Amino acid sequence: MRHYRSKDGLRAVVDEYVVTVFGSLLDQVTDPGANAFDTGRAGSLAELVVEQLPADSPVPAYLGRMLLSGSESGAALFARLSAISRDALDGMAAAGWAERGPDPAVRAAFLLVNDLAVLMLRQRLSEVLGFELLSTSGMQRWGAEVLSIYRHGLSPRTADPDG
Repeated sequence: MRHYRSKDGLRAVVDEYVVTVFGSLLDQVTDPGANAFDTGRAGSLAELVVEQLPADSPVPAYLGRMLLSGSESGAALFARLSAISRDALDGMAAAGWAERGPDPAVRAAFLLVNDLAVLMLRQRLSEVLGFELLSTSGMQRWGAEVLSIYRHGLSPRTADPDG
């Protein structure tokens, strides 16, 4: 009570911290001097995630509770994360690492929910995959596959008739 005056005051400070962590991650990923989307950069991207969200971080569990609570504060937190995701997509597109696509709002939301799902389901994913997802080696494995899907899609590759 002395520092935050109420539970809502404490929640606002924690929400601000969570938004800052995500903003920092996405700022670093979209930094033109450090293209995390180049081939072979999945390792450095993984290290960045693990550095800011280690396996014992309370942020993923907090996100899960807040975003699924149906509360106004959860909706406000998601809106802020969504804005960060749109800005990150704009930054990646400006750097030539991604396309905004025909519907940038949907594309940014798609990228956001994929990242949130990994964080919120980290424990279950770690159990079925047999490795700690939020470890450097776990994020390297995960990141390499995610970047491959983003680059090439899920369709089987066929030989290019022109090349």
